[in-house]
Amino acid sequence: MKKLNPVRTIAGIDIFSGSGNVFADLGLPNAEKLKIKSGLVFEITKAIQRLGITQEEAGRRMQIPQSRVSCMLRGDFSNISERKLMDCLNRLGYDIEIRIKPATAPVGHLLLALA
Repeated sequence: MKKLNPVRTIAGIDIFSGSGNVFADLGLPNAEKLKIKSGLVFEITKAIQRLGITQEEAGRRMQIPQSRVSCMLRGDFSNISERKLMDCLNRLGYDIEIRIKPATAPVGHLLLALA
């Protein structure tokens, strides 16, 4: 993790500008993957709330145990693949589109755009 310079200091507390990926800012491995997965879990959480269903019903719809739904909603999604999270969203009534295009830089990047 690179050393950041504070943007400003308020009441003796240094304020830093983030990179847009809190996982990268914390120096976690696989930060891009974690950012994508957290966005998918956020949408799953919103879908469950929008539908007004219980974790048990959400689990039935997503075809996973309620205990796994509970873990996911508490932020423990390390053992769930991006593909499975996308499948869960499909089962909760979401369409998912993946767009691939040439990168402008030598190495491309992943972007999760939520509607």
